[in-house]
Amino acid sequence: MPRSVNSVASRARRKKVFKQTKGYFGSRKNVLTVAKNTLDKALNYSYRDRRAKKREFRALWIQRINAGARQYGMSYSEFIGKLSQKGIALNRKTLADLAMNHPEAFKAVVDKIR
Repeated sequence: MPRSVNSVASRARRKKVFKQTKGYFGSRKNVLTVAKNTLDKALNYSYRDRRAKKREFRALWIQRINAGARQYGMSYSEFIGKLSQKGIALNRKTLADLAMNHPEAFKAVVDKIR
């Protein structure tokens, strides 16, 4: 009996890798072993950086809130502490947007917690 190789499945696996590595430079897009290694690394980076992105944005919001609060003679930690004491439930993303784009609204929040 002749040897049976599932070339349909093998080809599909290769096509899946090459489809994902489309646009890569040189042999990274069209040589299977190189493409697989490159794809593995790319997927690892994308998984890691989806989480890092959240940390980076939170750090950016904190910097913006700190800059906004310091205009009114308050540090970031004082500001956040007083917010929670007063029971004002605004998240950092919203506060950063107010500090950056709506300074009068941010001033109203600062006046409210004083």
